[in-house]
Amino acid sequence: MTDPWLLAAGIVLIGLLPCGFVALRGSPIERLIGLELGSVLTAIALLLLAQGFDRDVYFDLALVFAVLSFAGNLAYIRFFERWI
Repeated sequence: MTDPWLLAAGIVLIGLLPCGFVALRGSPIERLIGLELGSVLTAIALLLLAQGFDRDVYFDLALVFAVLSFAGNLAYIRFFERWI
């Protein structure tokens, strides 16, 4: 029987497909929104995988990813600020 945490992580990861499409094809503002939502979904998926595999190191990875993705998205905003 499949662990419900891993099933939930798989469902959340499927949600990355529309985010990737918007990040590749949208206007600069839409790309930023796709990037932000993709970062949130990835962090949530890492948390669900950590619970599903019962590995504490994945919780740390999710926390580090959330902080670094926020900083990276701020750099993205700063870089594209002059064209928006």
